Amino acid sequence: MANLSNYLSLIKFSHTVFALPFAVIGFFLATQQYKIDWLTFLLVIACMVLARSAAMAFNRYIDRDIDLKNPRTATVREIPNGTIQAKFVLLFVIISSIGFIISTFFINSLCFKLSPIALIVILGYSYTKRFTAWCHLVLGIGLSLSPLGAYLALSNQFDVEPLFFSTAVLFWVAGFDIIYSLQDEAFDSKNNLKSIPVFLGIKKAMLLSKVLHLISFLSLLMAGFYIELGLFYWIGLFVFSSLLIYQHLIISENDLSRVNLSFFTTNGIASVIFGVFVVLELLI
Repeated sequence: MANLSNYLSLIKFSHTVFALPFAVIGFFLATQQYKIDWLTFLLVIACMVLARSAAMAFNRYIDRDIDLKNPRTATVREIPNGTIQAKFVLLFVIISSIGFIISTFFINSLCFKLSPIALIVILGYSYTKRFTAWCHLVLGIGLSLSPLGAYLALSNQFDVEPLFFSTAVLFWVAGFDIIYSLQDEAFDSKNNLKSIPVFLGIKKAMLLSKVLHLISFLSLLMAGFYIELGLFYWIGLFVFSSLLIYQHLIISENDLSRVNLSFFTTNGIASVIFGVFVVLELLI
């Protein structure tokens, strides 16, 4: 019978470090103009965890037959290897989705009204690789909602400032997801699945990933100037951009052995460090 650790593995809970720091940035960015509310902050964290859990579990549920055929995933993912039954994963998705919507209800009316749209985007991503090579951008859009949503949780209205960070997340996530998908290029091509590596080839896909990460960097650069952020922000951006460059240096067209290091470790560290420095800047 599946236990808690199996479900945490199913949703790759540790990967929450990708988007969560940007949600925290969005929240504290709003505190520059609106009164801080710690209960709202906790609800934002709950929304992030629940939404991402629903999205990841739904991806595993929808892709269960694909994962069973893929040698890379057949023995390590929970549904194909029999650790968790598909029906329980679907139930987990439903519970997490309902929990997300309920959490937004206690935040404010705007977040509550927008919550179904957010769910459609983050759950809908799981279908996209069946019909478009630009699925990586859809994933980016889903995670880009985190700083904007967290900002709206406190402000209850749209402003320009969080859009810089949402744009940065969109292209950052799309860029590193292209890198991650390099390892499945042959399998995806054989099984008529869409991705940038399948569409453009590995070499051009890696180049596009670099371009997307450059756009992400430029978005954060513009944020620093537009919001007039100080030293801590620029230190954080330096570390973040340096790690973006590093992840491209450790992989090549002929050597993809360090894709997981590039995908998880480097991006996770980059996100957390950047988040810490930006929050320090906003608080101090």
